[in-house]
Amino acid sequence: MPTEPLPPESLTVTFDLADPGTALGDAPAERAIALGQDRAMDAVALSTAIAAPGYNLFIMGPEGTGRQSAILRFLRERARGEPTPPDWIYVHDFGQHRRPKAMSLPAGRGRELAQAMDSFIKDVREGVPALFDSEENQNRLRAIEEEFRAKPEEAFEVLREKAAKKNIALIRTPMGFGFAPMSGSEIIKPEVFNRMAEGERKRTQEEIEKLQEDLQIIVRQIPRWERARRAAIHELQSEITALGVGASLEIVVERFGDLPEILDYLEAVREDLIQNFQAIRAAEQAAAQSQGPAGLEATLEVGGSFERYKVNPVVSHLDGKGAPVVVEDNPTTFNLIGRVEHVARFGALVTGFSLIKAGALHRANHGYLVIDARKLLLQPFAWDALKRSLKAGAVTIEAPAESFSLIATVSLQPEAIAIDTKVVLIGERFLFYLLSELDPEFADLFKVVADFETETARTADAEAEFARDIVALTQQRKLLPFDASAVSEIMRRAVRMAGDRTKLSIHKRSLIDLMTEADYAARKESGTGVAGAHVRSAVAAQITRLARIRDKDLEAIDRDIVLIETQGRALGQVNGLSVLQLGGFAFGRPSRITARVRLGGGKVIDIEREAKLGGPLHSKGVLILSGFLAGRYATDRPLSLSATLVFEQSYGGVDGDSASSAELYAMMSALSGASLRQDLAVTGSVNQVGQVQAIGGVNEKIEGFFDVCDKRGLSGTQGVLIPKANVDHLVLREDVVEAAAAGRFFIYPVETIDEGIALLTDRQAGERDAEGRYPEDSINGLVEARLVAFATARQAFGARDSEGSQAEETHDR
Repeated sequence: MPTEPLPPESLTVTFDLADPGTALGDAPAERAIALGQDRAMDAVALSTAIAAPGYNLFIMGPEGTGRQSAILRFLRERARGEPTPPDWIYVHDFGQHRRPKAMSLPAGRGRELAQAMDSFIKDVREGVPALFDSEENQNRLRAIEEEFRAKPEEAFEVLREKAAKKNIALIRTPMGFGFAPMSGSEIIKPEVFNRMAEGERKRTQEEIEKLQEDLQIIVRQIPRWERARRAAIHELQSEITALGVGASLEIVVERFGDLPEILDYLEAVREDLIQNFQAIRAAEQAAAQSQGPAGLEATLEVGGSFERYKVNPVVSHLDGKGAPVVVEDNPTTFNLIGRVEHVARFGALVTGFSLIKAGALHRANHGYLVIDARKLLLQPFAWDALKRSLKAGAVTIEAPAESFSLIATVSLQPEAIAIDTKVVLIGERFLFYLLSELDPEFADLFKVVADFETETARTADAEAEFARDIVALTQQRKLLPFDASAVSEIMRRAVRMAGDRTKLSIHKRSLIDLMTEADYAARKESGTGVAGAHVRSAVAAQITRLARIRDKDLEAIDRDIVLIETQGRALGQVNGLSVLQLGGFAFGRPSRITARVRLGGGKVIDIEREAKLGGPLHSKGVLILSGFLAGRYATDRPLSLSATLVFEQSYGGVDGDSASSAELYAMMSALSGASLRQDLAVTGSVNQVGQVQAIGGVNEKIEGFFDVCDKRGLSGTQGVLIPKANVDHLVLREDVVEAAAAGRFFIYPVETIDEGIALLTDRQAGERDAEGRYPEDSINGLVEARLVAFATARQAFGARDSEGSQAEETHDR
């Protein structure tokens, strides 16, 4: 029974929707669960509900499926019901100046403490010097100075009087104090002293030596008096500073009295300020007045600035609206784990704990961090830094270069901050499989995977949900309202994108783009809504923008530059169909496939493979042809043909087995001598028992051959043979469906090679009778007869060769 062409209703899909504004109801602008992503969202729920280490999440699936928007919608909804995490601050550690201390505070209070400490520092800077300048404290300071200045003067006066009683004067010289003999009130000159009696001179020298010892005792006491003076001044300064600091600090203590750790820190601030206020003030004054290295050195001193008492609120949660959801679009190492910045001062780079900047892991602490996996893996050291932090449960800020530096440099080493962050990586499937295969730590850190689909089953519920999604998207994007015909066209396009009439594509980005362009088409006509015609116009515009190569191909075929027959018959020649994918546009391209056969050793030569233009799948398809021929025909004889197969005028690579049925038809034509119809094109793969199998891109292939025929003028007999298994995948263009409905173009579904060859040759394929023979005039009978003839001829050649060999051997004897 001949194969009948498909009816028009089998070539596309139709939808009968009511007005979306009434029958579909009001669709919320934000929809909680993405259509068709139940499995993925269950995985997301599992990951976010388990607090155990390692239950981080990898979201995989193609770009444009709405992965990120769906996960962010879910996470933000969940985060709103979770507690707001604490703030984190860095403060100066007065015991370890190079290791800033990390402290946590309740949400919002980190910024509050920073502002309070800024006010405190301002008060101390202005208030304490004012206390020092008060008349009372200045008098106390002068009293200390006078007290300790009088001590050495009194001691020297006592020594002077003692020396005078012995006629010896205490004199001050540029070199210090000394003694000289006196006569009355006059100092004896050296030459006079030398003329004195020896006994008198000796007695005077002994007295001077004794006085010298007393002088040394006084001189040795001077440093002690100076230290005592400084201690007394420091004690006075500390007392004054404590008075000024205590009054200002008490305000901060009262505000943060409920936080014991902060109170301990404030007490450390009090003690340090009391001890170092004058040194810090002097250093700041020197830095302000100096324009060179001295000023720089002053700012680098440990006590060189009041900045050490500031608070650096690296993480603040001022809104208090639940857990944070952080999206890191540029996941460099620094952006993930934070950094210690530097500023240039007098040609040198200096830093401080106030220049510590938090990373995304800090900001997402006790919340969720969303990262693009591809961007993360492209950043040097970022992947290792993320893993290290997740394994340690803490973030340590360090520069990657320090790990590779041969010279240890002095820098800050901020205290690590403990984290409990749920990390969500978003990437394509191959990234997940690569990481699973190549990184042994990956499976321990990302235990949950959510696989986002690109399509969903086309059920009544799914169609209704899909239509509601379209309404919701129009609200989100502020598009014109889509009427029922527009929604139907969008859904038809979704089925076409899925490549299966039982499926709906949920590739969100493509659908949004189409809706946006349909909205543009409607606005261009000054319309108040989007209709089906606007959607079809947008689809046509999308194709036109990308169809330059397709149009060039059609032109080359129409001008017979590329040889494709669309009428008549030919021996060993068939129109095969392939698909080209260029960017986001796929189109069908007809190709002439030819086969030539002759007597040989049973080898089918794939010219594409021999020329290194054929891929492995194409080569596999050709080898299957050999298996089909050897298994079906003349099985009691060796396969004795030599055949060649080629895609004519193919100058690029050929892969896939979708042309294997066309190649087999061409070979059967060459073997049988039955010509093939050139007004038909063929697609489909074949197995060794002759069944025609489904292939991809069936819509594009049909439309590719239709365009060639339509450009030349449809004859009313043209069409395409497709695998019957591909019927459910048909969502053809309107012009193709209209041509089929008018009887000017036909789509034939075939299940076996016999059905296909009967259509192409207008002859019966033939079945074996009870004796196992094909009818002589059938295609199978003609093919088998030709192969038997090849085998017989080969056997005859072998016999002649054997006789010739024996004759030569006899002659030699």
